[in-house]
This record gives sequence, C-alpha cells and structure tokens, in this order.
Amino acid sequence: MDLNTVRGIEHERRVRLAVDAMGGDHGPVEVVAAGLAYAAEHPDDEVLLVGDEGTIRPLAGQVPANITIVHASEQVRMDEHPALALRGKKDSSILVACDLVRQGRADAVVTAGHSGAGVAAAILRIGRAPGVDRPALAVQLVTETGHPLVLIDIGANTDSTGENLYQYAHMGALFVERVLGVERPRVALLSIGEEKGKGDARIIRATELLDRSSLNFVGNVEGKDLVHHPADVVVCDAVVGNVTMKFFEGLSSFIFDLWRREFAATWRGRLAYLLIRPGVERIRTLFDYEALGGSPLLGVRGTVIITHGRARRRMITYAIAVGAAAARARVPELIGEALRPATTVTGSGAEPDPASTLAGEQASPAVDGAEAGERP
Repeated sequence: MDLNTVRGIEHERRVRLAVDAMGGDHGPVEVVAAGLAYAAEHPDDEVLLVGDEGTIRPLAGQVPANITIVHASEQVRMDEHPALALRGKKDSSILVACDLVRQGRADAVVTAGHSGAGVAAAILRIGRAPGVDRPALAVQLVTETGHPLVLIDIGANTDSTGENLYQYAHMGALFVERVLGVERPRVALLSIGEEKGKGDARIIRATELLDRSSLNFVGNVEGKDLVHHPADVVVCDAVVGNVTMKFFEGLSSFIFDLWRREFAATWRGRLAYLLIRPGVERIRTLFDYEALGGSPLLGVRGTVIITHGRARRRMITYAIAVGAAAARARVPELIGEALRPATTVTGSGAEPDPASTLAGEQASPAVDGAEAGERP
C-alpha cells in the first residue's frame, strides 16, 4: 500500500502496532531494527515487539519509552505448514500479535513471516468482518498514470469461487474509495480476454454477480493492460494475483540490471549514465516496491499488514507505517459496515444483495483443516 495515499485521511490518534519480531527470512535482526526506526520517527505511537524476549532485548538495546516487548516463546518458520504450526505452537509470535488486536491492546498487526500463517492466525484469532466469507490480500501496482491500481487477491485464497471474487471486488472498491479517495472506482476482473464470457467458470459467475451489483464494473481486463490503469480495482484468484505481482517486481529489477550492465560496459555508457542519472533515479523511485510496505488483509476485524518474507528493515519500517495509517483510517470497520448481511424485510419485494448470502458458506483455505471457530 502506498503510504502517501492514506496520509491525508489519518485521524490524530495514537495507535499501537503489534510487530511480529520473529517473522521473515532475516528474522529479528531486521524486524527489531525496523521497529526501533519507526518508534523513533513516530514517538506518539507505540510499537509492541512480539517474540522471544531473550532474543529481542539484546538487539533493541536501550528500549525507548514507546516500545514494549511482548514475550512469545515460539515462532512459525517459513518452511512450516501454517495450520499445523499454529495448532502446535499456541504461543507463537504471530498468534500472540493477533491476540493483542483481539483483546484491544493493539490496533494493527504487521508481519514479514509466513503469509499463510499470518492469514490463518488473523482469521482464527481476530475473526472475519461481518458478512465476509474469505478475507483477501490487496496490493498496489504502479501504472503509467502515476496512480496505482489495487490488485486483489494476491495470496490469501488459492481456490476462490465466483462468489469470492464478487466479495473481493466489494472490499477492494471500498478500500480504494475510502482510503485512496477515488470516487466510484472502476472494478474489473483479470482474465484471458476483454470480452464477456472469456475466462473460467468462476470469472463467468463473478461477472453475473457484478453485473447485478451497484459497483462500477467495467468488465474483463488482460494482463498486458495493467500498466495502462484500465481499472482502479482488478480482481483475481490468489495464484494469478501472486504471479502477476511477482512478475511486475521481477521485471522491474531485470530492466534496471540490464541498464546497469549496459552503462558500465564502456566509457561512453558511463558518460551517458551521468547525463541521464536524474531520470533513471526518478524511474527507480517509481518502481520502488519496498516503499509500498506491505499488503493489507481486507475482510478481518482488525488491521493486518503482511509484507515480503525477504523484506529488510527499510521495507518493514514502511509496512509498520502502513499499518498505522490503515488503522487510523478504520478500514476494517468500513468493510464490516459495507458487507454486513442486510436484514431481510418480509414482503418488501427488494432483491437481496448476493453478498449477504455468502458469509459462512466456506472456511478459508488458509486455515487448512483448522475449524473456523477453533482457537489453535
């Protein structure tokens, strides 16, 4: 999420941020440093570093007044099965962090740990927002307009139905309208062709539901059009979304590496680089995915930000800031209000909102065997 897009609607209130200090490929060394950096820049907010105190305290040194260490004796490793790990590790840092939000002791969770475990822990501990069947992860992608589009889902659900895609569209549209300030955002489905009817069964089903909805649905878009900003919200299954997002990231790195090698190859190249360096740096800044911080998990009762497992302190610092901004914007409450099942009035003749019939039909695959009401 682009932090610059949410700063304008922040409320002047202190927020408490539960940071999973044990998560990520680089572990507490990078996460604790990020927490310290955020706390130093935002003295009015409180950072709760969740994890093994014996590991965190030496890394934190002299702990500032707005940092609290919350001990958690276990962690979910990146190579573990999320549901099995959560069942067996009841005192894991991600579960303890989510508990802090459920108990009202924190306003947001930020993790660079196992994304599946993060999604499952959020659903099981914090719970779904009213009317939400499956929460979804959203990310902003750079476009030629200079404004990002929101791609949803990028990792929470790997076997979404047409009904699920319909709800993702509602959550994404609400996020873009209320947080990014886009009036009546355009919503599209990512498919293999622009024409209606192209795509698998879930795309066709989602099209039927969206055509009947009040959303500003503009139809299908193709992958090649994403850079041209064909819609403000683009909806897809998590597999498609995750591949698309990572291809964007990989392609931008590839292009900059090509430039670097080409400029370094000859003295003419090195001279040319000196002349165009300001422009190259502006383009590099535009494609700086680390500045987006992390992906909000939309559809749970609290603010949850999941960032890259390979993220280092700079990106994690941005992710904490994104969590603070989203918490101030009260995104979970807005989604709950929008998707809360409407009370049916007998004899009113009003057509029910399809979204109101979906909640509770399926458990998210993120929990993968954990019963919906169970506390792992």
